[in-house]
Amino acid sequence: MSQTVPIPHGLPMDRDASPFDPPSQITRLRDARPVSPMVFPDGHQGWLVTGYEAVRQLLADTRFSSRQDIGILHMPYETPGMPAPTEPSPQMPGVFVAMDPPDHTRLRRKLIGAFTVKRMKQLEEHIIDTAERQLDELARLTPPVDLVTHFALPVPSLVICELLGVPYADRETFQANSAKFLEKDITLEDKMAAVGGLTTYLAELVTRKRAEPSEDILSDLAGDEDLSIEELVGIGFMLLLACHETTANMLALGTFALLEHPEQLAELRADPDLVPDAVEELMRYLSVADIFFRYAEDDIELGGETINKGSTVIVSLLAANHDPKRFDNPDTLDIHRKARGHLSFGHGVHQCLGQQLARIEMRAGFAGLLRRFPTLELAIPASEVRLKTDMNIYGVHELPVTWTETAP
Repeated sequence: MSQTVPIPHGLPMDRDASPFDPPSQITRLRDARPVSPMVFPDGHQGWLVTGYEAVRQLLADTRFSSRQDIGILHMPYETPGMPAPTEPSPQMPGVFVAMDPPDHTRLRRKLIGAFTVKRMKQLEEHIIDTAERQLDELARLTPPVDLVTHFALPVPSLVICELLGVPYADRETFQANSAKFLEKDITLEDKMAAVGGLTTYLAELVTRKRAEPSEDILSDLAGDEDLSIEELVGIGFMLLLACHETTANMLALGTFALLEHPEQLAELRADPDLVPDAVEELMRYLSVADIFFRYAEDDIELGGETINKGSTVIVSLLAANHDPKRFDNPDTLDIHRKARGHLSFGHGVHQCLGQQLARIEMRAGFAGLLRRFPTLELAIPASEVRLKTDMNIYGVHELPVTWTETAP
């Protein structure tokens, strides 16, 4: 066994080779030892899992707990001005992604009916219409414009607001608090203020829906007396955050990636039937939601290593999705690739509940954008695009684009 090599400043997060590739230090660790011991900035010993097979096995093993109220879940990077966490985080009612069975199972079952493949297919035309209306708005603007502000963020926000029953007029409040919550380098007080802003807003909303329900997911859930107001708030918090931030970042960063790969972009424009495969490949290639924590509740063998009970384990989906043992030429964007085995939506009991919704939004978004703006290009040099290296979901802060013509 090789020795544990301390990472001086925590887990390296900067994608140094290109805006789209994993950090080179992570790649070297994966190739040398897919299940790697690591030392956290505060000296705590834990594990980093980067190989595809090991990550998939870990995510399927419920002995690796998702709970944040047990053990010590340390941040993998240093946050200026903040001490490393030394206490378990309190569990937020309703946020079942941070729970284990049977609590996770009870709450997730409440939502399965709202996100079935059949239900999402029924919504597909409406989602396409939503994307097209936003493209109409974009086409009326004079370039250059920021694609994040005027397309990538509004489309999933409009869709999830309508599904949940959240007034879109309130978007500035929840978008600002969501963005603040996802920042890495903020004080605990600022993070809790963002959580408080969201939960206060949602508590008022779900209380109204319990009294006066309408046709939406939160109203349906509010009618279930088995769910407390606190659980309804937590579910709303989780869905509102997850269902607009990840897709918005994928639409913007995915467009950036396509513009930086003109041959792939030209092929996609020439054959729109490639869009579904391109979406899967972009999900694999970009892996915007990269880092996950788990906590070993037993001594567990993984990838030829023994993870001791009580260990904090970090999972890198980005590294796993770029594992050459699973994907040929993994650092190459290839829209013809059959990338359906990627782990960007997770795996096991915590696999993303809204994955079909995200797929439909991305298919509609990319197909419409490429069709309506055949001359779309960056309005600034690629090196000047501000990357979200300061956020817990990767993407771009802005994507200034321009065009010379639009199509109906």
